[in-house]
Amino acid sequence: MPPAQQPASGSWSPPVDNHVHTQWSWDAPREASMARSCEQAVAAGLPGLAFTDHLDFTTWTDGDQIGALNLDPHRYSRMHLIDLDGYYATLQECRQRYPELRILSGIEIGEAHLWGASAAATVARTAPAGPDRILGSLHAIPCHGRLTAADDLYRLMPPDEVMHSYLAELLRLVEGSDLFQVLAHIDFPRRMWPWSAGPYSEQAFEAEYRAVLRALAAGDRVLEVNTKSPLLSAELVGWWREAGGKAVSFGSDAHQPWRVGDKFKLAVDMVEAAGFRAGRDRFDFWRR
Repeated sequence: MPPAQQPASGSWSPPVDNHVHTQWSWDAPREASMARSCEQAVAAGLPGLAFTDHLDFTTWTDGDQIGALNLDPHRYSRMHLIDLDGYYATLQECRQRYPELRILSGIEIGEAHLWGASAAATVARTAPAGPDRILGSLHAIPCHGRLTAADDLYRLMPPDEVMHSYLAELLRLVEGSDLFQVLAHIDFPRRMWPWSAGPYSEQAFEAEYRAVLRALAAGDRVLEVNTKSPLLSAELVGWWREAGGKAVSFGSDAHQPWRVGDKFKLAVDMVEAAGFRAGRDRFDFWRR
């Protein structure tokens, strides 16, 4: 197992990890564990973490836009709905076992603009308080009559077209759903950017990034700095400031316990360079 991140010392005080997956996510590997993720958070000196397991759908209901578009939604054969009862039972066990951590509930809604009715009904099941953190994410876009996973898009179109198409759909997500609080991994397909296409350039897609950031800021929502993806530049986070963005969230997107809080020192340095600072307390988002 990789070594744990060093505990906080001196001026280095890590933020909450607001994007962590556990055994309750459909794509979880065998080693995924809510309890072991808590152990890693303690070892890394984190004040808390949010368990944002996947909320993805494969069958639509009345009111879901994906049904109106008649898209085939089956992008992964093993995808299934989260077991909320099991998730919350395990969450409560961890809260009792690790009182030194602030353990937040959460979900990561995939393609919330296409599954609006289904997602809203699921979130309502967690009433009255609801999840502490709701992430919105885009892992797949409509392509050739089906909801196509980002890792398949590079086989269907040139790399630059993948990113143009993805960011255009991401804008539709932000403008088409008010269910989520934090936008996760703004440029998700960048993770699969092919070496043959040369270095990835944020500037090549600046207009699309800025359109998404303006829409996100208009809804008074939060931009995630995801440390599983190639790290955003301080320049791009500066575009977020210029768009009126007020807050930044840090998320490891960990699916294995050892990745909780991974690369947070590097991410914090970058966010500080872009003009954001720690919020009201250690559990808050970072703010301008």
